[in-house]
Amino acid sequence: MAFDRRTFIGTTAATGAAVALAGATSTPAAAAVTQQQDARTKGPRTYAFTVMGTTDLHGNVFNWDYFTDQEFDDKAHNDVGLAKISTLVNQVRAEKGRRNTLLIDAGDTIQGTQLSYYYAKVDPITARRGPVHPMAQAMNAIGYDAAALGNHEFNYGIPVLRKFEEQCDFPLLGANALDAKTLRPAFAPYSMHKLRTPCGRDVKVAVLGLTNPGIALWDKANVQGKMTFPGLEEQAAKYVPKLRSMGADVVIVSAHSGSSGTSSYGDQLPYVENAAALVAELVPGIDAILVGHAHTEIPEYRVKNRATGKDVVLSEPLKWGQRLTLFDFELVWEKGRWSVAKVAAKVVNSNTVAEDAKITRLLSDEHRKVVAYVNQVIGTSTQAMSSAEGPVKDVAIIDLINHVQAETVRTALAGTEWAALPVLSQASCFSRTAAIPAGQVTIRDAAGLYPFENTMEARLLTGAQLKDYLEYSARYFVRTAPGEAVDPAKLTNAESIPDYNYDAVYGLAYDIDIAQPAGSRISGLSFQGKAVDPAAQFVLAVNNYRASGGGNFPHVPQARQLWSNSDEIRNTIIQWVKAKGTIDPAQFASVDWRLTRAGVPVF
Repeated sequence: MAFDRRTFIGTTAATGAAVALAGATSTPAAAAVTQQQDARTKGPRTYAFTVMGTTDLHGNVFNWDYFTDQEFDDKAHNDVGLAKISTLVNQVRAEKGRRNTLLIDAGDTIQGTQLSYYYAKVDPITARRGPVHPMAQAMNAIGYDAAALGNHEFNYGIPVLRKFEEQCDFPLLGANALDAKTLRPAFAPYSMHKLRTPCGRDVKVAVLGLTNPGIALWDKANVQGKMTFPGLEEQAAKYVPKLRSMGADVVIVSAHSGSSGTSSYGDQLPYVENAAALVAELVPGIDAILVGHAHTEIPEYRVKNRATGKDVVLSEPLKWGQRLTLFDFELVWEKGRWSVAKVAAKVVNSNTVAEDAKITRLLSDEHRKVVAYVNQVIGTSTQAMSSAEGPVKDVAIIDLINHVQAETVRTALAGTEWAALPVLSQASCFSRTAAIPAGQVTIRDAAGLYPFENTMEARLLTGAQLKDYLEYSARYFVRTAPGEAVDPAKLTNAESIPDYNYDAVYGLAYDIDIAQPAGSRISGLSFQGKAVDPAAQFVLAVNNYRASGGGNFPHVPQARQLWSNSDEIRNTIIQWVKAKGTIDPAQFASVDWRLTRAGVPVF
């Protein structure tokens, strides 16, 4: 497998649009030939092959949770990691024959665990004689054929992404990741793969990579003026006919974009965030789409193309390596060419197999280094804190995040014209399992509060705008009439709003009346015991995801920026704990918001 190594700035059009060409070489399995008739019977010649897919791996190699320092487990007893995926891949290749398979990914690879963070920030791959990224090592060893770019690939900046790309033995694809100056591809748009058949011409399989337009907002600091990200449908419509004209018998799209047709950034961009189903419906010539980004499990989803009337098969395997998608293709040789007769998809569960010892041995040193790093003691806590009730109650552990953010912004604005303004802060319950123990506190404890690589900003808002902001946030709760039974497990995530898109605002006091319709739930909004003046000005400490439009919260993206910081909020929390030495909730925690119904507290 060979592909051009590309540099970012100043690349030529030919280099920027370089295409990877891969050919399978291993011995075929008899199962690949579902039917082969010779000239005497004049029957059809058919060929079957399988495309395996992962997505949203988010730095997971081992079945390990670095925040709890133990084997990963959840309520459904899922497992995670590329070591598990490797075992599943080996099984499929043994059954189908390696030459009759391809393995692709739909993005979000190098961010998400402390393993991936360590090799981006602590012992960075960009350093002179730096290490090879664990995700590159594992994916190379497993034998990936191509991977689409995810939005989180850009979190650590272009240099880290380019170094990761250089370390991969497979191409990173992004047909809608363009050089901002030339508007030419900044990455390979597609890769072409030849599968050798025992019954006629080789099958040419094209993989088109599409990433998420939201990168322009979410990682604005890293990509503004460098890259631009047009819509998925637009670029698919450009490239799919080209791939067909190049002789592609099968066209697969690897799209880091969900299938719902929704966007979390509203009208801030003219493109749809979760556009995979729209691509299937609007762009003729696609056979299957590996879906990513949404962190949902879709074994098989069929979308009829408007122009051709043919079904396009979509599948999204569950995040972190919990599932592996299998697209099974059946082709028939007719009229001098291969055509797709049938496509089916399913997902297989990684908790059904053991980790591949080849992968765990390969990265055992890296794993040990990261475990030692996250277990460093950085301070103590006077009491235990948990986020378990964070989505429905004002809990101390969320107050800790907000307190650190507000204190950091207040210090940064000291001596400026904004120093006298009250500083508020927003935070979400990113993980319902985050905890700070009583006694010694480690890096992993503090880092577990903030699993994302968000940075911090300060924005100027009015009291009226904050009221709008809180009303929008309160959509998260399921409307529940007075007297109706309350089940905390069923009270949240209305309209499928994820936990990270419900914000509590620290520094204000308010009630959320969940008996009222969304948009009319905030009451008693006050600051330091006085009703908030709609015209009063406040400083809001806010993460860059929210400030750039993530979640489509009102006012903040347009609000005046007073300050910003390039360090991750997670590191800010870690450094705060180190500096203070002791975490004492009595110094920052209070119950300032609550859920009510007709003025009566829910809890």
